[in-house]
Amino acid sequence: MAILVTGGAGYIGSHTCIALIEAGYDVVVVDNFSNSRTDAMTRVTEITGRSIPVYDLDLSNPIAVAHLFLTNTFEAVIHFAGLKSVSESVSDPLKYYSNNLSGTLVLLEAMKKFGVTNLVFSSTAAVYGMQESMPVREQAPLAPISPYGRTKLMIEMMLSDLVAAQPRWSVAVLRYFNPVGAHPSGLIGEDPSGIPNNLVPYISQVAVGNLETLTVHGDDYPTPDGTCIRDYIHVMDLASGHVKALDYVMSRHGLRPFNLGTGIGASVLEVISAFEQASGIKIPWHIGPRRIGDAAISYADVTRATVELDWHPTYELVDMCRDAWRWQSNFPHGYQTHPAPPVLT
Repeated sequence: MAILVTGGAGYIGSHTCIALIEAGYDVVVVDNFSNSRTDAMTRVTEITGRSIPVYDLDLSNPIAVAHLFLTNTFEAVIHFAGLKSVSESVSDPLKYYSNNLSGTLVLLEAMKKFGVTNLVFSSTAAVYGMQESMPVREQAPLAPISPYGRTKLMIEMMLSDLVAAQPRWSVAVLRYFNPVGAHPSGLIGEDPSGIPNNLVPYISQVAVGNLETLTVHGDDYPTPDGTCIRDYIHVMDLASGHVKALDYVMSRHGLRPFNLGTGIGASVLEVISAFEQASGIKIPWHIGPRRIGDAAISYADVTRATVELDWHPTYELVDMCRDAWRWQSNFPHGYQTHPAPPVLT
């Protein structure tokens, strides 16, 4: 039996496919490639030496999803698929509610019909909204401030209701903080469409010459250097967290949320400094106005994941930047440098 990875060609999904294969799992990927690249799967094969079945389909299509489950046998599902831009969700909220909620509903109906009750769900620290107490624990109030965050919270609530009604289900909800970095091979990494929304990909684009300068949004926050503090986690540490969560759901029932971060905050200026150290390149930056909705400080309490999943992040900030830079410098324009693999429909 295989593990179905929805959105498996995306940034976190592709790295998790590698971790799953290295842990001995068979993997099947489904992706509609709306914000991912088929070439990522070619490179996963290069890294692992394993060819992965890849289906090009949209989870909102119940006939296609049912056929996927009819023609494959799945032991569990890791559900990444969904739109993820906070800013886009604010400007086009209906797109996010339609895509993220309907796709998940169709997936869960298919899982129920075919008796697949083990699920690892890709959630986000955005479900916490603006927290005053740090570090953020899983028991903190859930009050997302963007439509993107609210779709993730609605799915968490949906899953909670499902498990309460059908206790044989086993669900791990993984609330990510700030994934960065790339696979150490430099063959796969984060390849955002257009101008990056996140800090490290933006710095990488500046370092490689695709963008002129970095705007630091505010230097008057109540932090040591005046810039926002966030919890950055290497994408391979995040991927290993999914493998641990998968082992967890296949050994018990119920629903359990877990924070995945390092538990250590780093400011914007500290990230710039770490990237300069890792790359040897001076990053031009300037101070701009604050962005609406940016919290001054946000970092995770990861005690639950370390104790209950036996998961431990291993990469430091400079390692994250070094791997991000290796990917970006190897492929300054991202993917689409290798022939795409065959995709099933």
